Order: sequence, then C-alpha cells, then structure tokens
Amino acid sequence: MPIELVLASASAARAQLLHQAGLSFRVDPAAIDEGALKRRAREHGNSAAACALALAAAKAEAGSRRNPGALVIGADQMLVAGDDWYDKPPDLAAARQQLQSLRGRTHELVTAVGVAQDGAMLWHAVDRPRLTMREFSDAFLDVYIAAEGETLLGSVGAYRLEGRGVQLFSGISGDYFAVLGLPLLELLGFLRRFGALQD
Repeated sequence: MPIELVLASASAARAQLLHQAGLSFRVDPAAIDEGALKRRAREHGNSAAACALALAAAKAEAGSRRNPGALVIGADQMLVAGDDWYDKPPDLAAARQQLQSLRGRTHELVTAVGVAQDGAMLWHAVDRPRLTMREFSDAFLDVYIAAEGETLLGSVGAYRLEGRGVQLFSGISGDYFAVLGLPLLELLGFLRRFGALQD
C-alpha cells in the first residue's frame, strides 16, 4: 500500500509545486501560533533559519498527529533584510510600505521544509535564496499594487515571482522553488530515499 502524503499548509503555491511535480497528496493545514513561535525565537536570539525550521517542524508534527501513518510535509518561509524579519502584510497599505522598505536592497527568503510521521520528525532542509530589488519608482509601485491586488497579502514578500512580481527584481541567486516556498528538489530526494516515490 503506498504511503499517503499530506501537505500541512494552506499555501496554494506549495500545493501547485507538488501537483506539478506529479505527487499525489492531500492538503490538511496545521494551525499553529506562528506569532508566538517567532517571538520566542527572537527572545532566545535564534536565527531566522532556526525559526523557519521550528515553524515547519511544528506544522509537520501537528499534521502528522492528525494523519496517522502519513508522511506530513510542513514548510515555512521568512523574509530577512538586515536585522528585520518580515511577515505577510495585513493589507495593501502595509504591502506598499514593505515593498518601499525593500526597494534597492537585498533580502533572503529563508525557506524550511520538514517531513514528520506519527508525531516524529524524519527529515528537514533549509534553503536561503537571495533576492535584490531594483530601485523602482513609486509610479511603478502604484501600477503593480493595483494589478496584483489582494494576492500580495498571501506572500511574505508581497510579491509573486511567478507573476508580475518578477519585475521588482534586478538579481536573484538560489533555488527558484525555494523562492516560491518549498525546497522541492531536496524534498523529492528525501521522498525517493524513503520509498514514498519511485526511484
């Protein structure tokens, strides 16, 4: 009997990546208090990578307790610019302010993924692609926000690289799939080694 795969995330981008890769899976988002975990990480001086991994692990473990026997994938992504950690903007005004603060700067998208089964973590990976925003004009920003609308609120960076958001950038280094929210090649490698995918 094949091993069931579950994605413990409400991210449409992550689900699309897995679907396009040919995986059969269910979506069962895990509800965790991300804000509390981030505050605790800051208080203890943890790195953004450690925090993203803790968030991904918490989602995977919580989801695996609800789905006995399944391999449950948890993932998280944090945007880091200098000492600042960014969250998904709550509204378009916040998205505009965030994009203005990132304009002309390089930031990292710290992207973590973990797989758990029956409450125990089996594997994890962290990737850190770096993106440099160009010095775009306020006029461009107005057009961009009007065109993208509420979709901006679903991304920690207030952009979708797979859409119009690519126009915000002058340079990108690192794994494209990690930018979209999932270190996909590493995940597929683990699933093959575990026997959940054909080798």
